Parts: sequence; C-alpha cells; structure tokens
Amino acid sequence: MARRIEVKTPSRIDLAGGWTDVPTYCERITGEVVNIAINQYVRCVMEIDDQRKISLSYTTDMPTGSGLGTSGAMNVGFISTIADQSQLPLETAEIAYQFEALLGNTGGRQDQWASALGGINHLTFSGEAVSVKPLKVSGEFADWLEQHMMLFNSHITHVSGELHKTVWQRYLAGDQEIVNGLNTIREAGLLMAKGIAEESIADVIDAMRLNSAGVDVLGLELHQPFRDLLDQQIAAGTVRAWKAMGAGGGGVVGVIIADTQYTARLIHELTTHGWSHMPWRIDYDGVVRTETNL
Repeated sequence: MARRIEVKTPSRIDLAGGWTDVPTYCERITGEVVNIAINQYVRCVMEIDDQRKISLSYTTDMPTGSGLGTSGAMNVGFISTIADQSQLPLETAEIAYQFEALLGNTGGRQDQWASALGGINHLTFSGEAVSVKPLKVSGEFADWLEQHMMLFNSHITHVSGELHKTVWQRYLAGDQEIVNGLNTIREAGLLMAKGIAEESIADVIDAMRLNSAGVDVLGLELHQPFRDLLDQQIAAGTVRAWKAMGAGGGGVVGVIIADTQYTARLIHELTTHGWSHMPWRIDYDGVVRTETNL
C-alpha cells in the first residue's frame, strides 16, 4: 500500500556552552550546554508508491549555515523518516549523530538532541554519553525569553573550518589560553542552566556575556563580523548581551534586549544594515512523525 511519511524537526538556539559538546573536549571534562528548540523547522516528506518506489524531499524554514543546527535537525528528520515508529527520540538523535560522523562531521551532539527532544534542556556530555535535564519554566518566564531574546540573520557567512581545526589542535597540545576559553564557555553553560532553572534574568544575561567572552578567547574572528554594530547597541543601552549562534560560523545572532520598548528600534537599526529579524517561539514537541496511507 502506498504511504506518505511526514516528519517535522525543530532547529535550536544555543544559549550557552556550545563547543563543549565536542568529544575532543568532553572526553576530558563534562561539556555543559543549554539550548532551546524553536519553531523554525526542517520538514521531511517520504512517499512510497504501490510499486515501493521512494521519493524523499526536505524543506527548511531557516537558512542553512545559520548556526541554528539545521544540519542536525535535517538528519534527525531523515532518520525518523526511515526508522520504525517504535524508535525513541534519543535513539534517533544518536543514530543521526553517528550518521553525520560517518560523513566526516567532528562536531558535538547538542543539535540532534535539541531537535529530537524539543523544549529547553540542560545537556551534559561525558565522552559518548549524554545526560538530559529538561528545564521547565513558567509561562511568564517563557514569554520573557521569547520577547527579549531576539534573533537576527545578519546574512554574513564566515564559516572558518581552518579556525575550528586550529582551536582543537591547540587544545590537544595543551594550549592554556584555549583551555581557559573552553572552560569559560563551560562555566557559562552551567550558569545558564542555573539561570533558566531559577528564572533569574540576571544570570541568563551574565551567562550569555560569559559565553561570548569565552568564544573571544578562542578567536576574535568568530564574533568580529557582528561586534561593532552590536557593541554600539550595548553602549546605547538597547542591548544587554549577544552571541553568534552555533560555533560562530553561521550568520544568525541572538540578542537580549534591555526592554521590549526597544524592539522596534532595534529591528529598524539592524535592518538598515541588511539584517533580518527572525521571530521565534519555543517548540515543546521535538521530532514529530506522521504516517498516512495513500
């Protein structure tokens, strides 16, 4: 019988701790990441006709290479599409990660876990193991996050595989500057987890600032394309903290505004420089798979 299988997977905002989920780091000390699955989706559709011929297609709500974990979401979607319905989300996440590893990806696991699980999560990485602590927040605090954490696509592409390679080479060689930078990012992940769990706005802001400081230690180039424009907004009191999404290679930036009275002003300021505002909401479902007979 002909079938149609549809899978929807969310992308994610990494609030703090990205880089520390990479096995090179978390084989020695735990990686600590806090991320939020959001309503920017990858959609996978597979149709199997009466002759068992298959067609498979993907669409994305967000630009690829954005730093929002698009590739991880896409592979979670692909694995979910071809897997048995009884497969658990965390099994799907691990298979998707291993699939990417076979293709040469040396990154971490946070993207796949965010897409599979949905919601806000504190993820702890220890070697190949992942521990998940869902962070449940009140409706009021969820509203604060959605209204004060603004996403902008800068349309700036500055992927630098060579820079990332150099960071890990220096880390494995025991370069104390890089070790300190990664440890700072890890501390930011732990502080963010505490801030979200306790619904402390001050801790959330401090954690994002700390994360950005750690990334700057790894390489000023990672934030350089955004720095001047957003630091002007900090000086003006419009913005309280910001960070590039992902490992700094994509063009989407997360910005915490000081007050919602500045929302329209910030959108105007950044769009005049060619940036695009990306509204978002928390996705609580994670991967969703539906199957229908045709």
